[in-house]
Amino acid sequence: MHLKAALSIAALSSGVVNAYPGASDHHHQKPGPRDYRSPCPMLNTLANHNYIPRNGRNISIDQIVNGIDEALNLEPAGIRPVAELASTTSTTGIPGTMNLNDLAKHGVIEHDGSLSRQDVSLGDNLNFDPEIFAPVAEILFANGTISIATAAKARRARLVAAAAANPQFNFTAREDGFSLLEAALILSVFGDRVEGNAKSKWVNIFFREERLPYREGFRRPAETILAADIRSLSAKVGQAA
Repeated sequence: MHLKAALSIAALSSGVVNAYPGASDHHHQKPGPRDYRSPCPMLNTLANHNYIPRNGRNISIDQIVNGIDEALNLEPAGIRPVAELASTTSTTGIPGTMNLNDLAKHGVIEHDGSLSRQDVSLGDNLNFDPEIFAPVAEILFANGTISIATAAKARRARLVAAAAANPQFNFTAREDGFSLLEAALILSVFGDRVEGNAKSKWVNIFFREERLPYREGFRRPAETILAADIRSLSAKVGQAA
């Protein structure tokens, strides 16, 4: 009986860890003073959960691709080209690697009109800016879920505000494409890869704490989010704007 009880407890404990990665090696930990972070809240979140190196240094393309797949179930073939582009900002001196703060280089992936960062010509484009995010959040979190239309409305409001505040505002079709992909990624990871409808509470935690909301019920999507899903959802956000 004692052995049976022990085995039952062990099995239960194992199930809890598997169901709740935040309680395993992927617990959330804020960055330390020597850790690097990026303008991208998703990569920062992955580093805070150790899906990519917590220190944010010398991260390889494979580590980014595999970390995103492990945490979020995104199709690796869709992530690799973006990771390869990100690596062109590298200051590590090691081919195929990057530090997270390298991604603050303007005009590669980082762009004006971020939902949560200041434009580079106006200040800090690296760290979360609560004043920038506040009017975005007011639109995004008006309801319990974020629809495609709501995401489009929040993105458009931020772009209008950024263009008005920044005499050097630059937002070509290339930047627009990245911005739409970012919106689609959030909708698909925290909602549905076809319909969006991301949970507002989860997205709020993600932006403000750079944490995956495991404690609040988030789990890795059961179905792989394909590059085609992201492109389709991006188009829907663009059309709804």
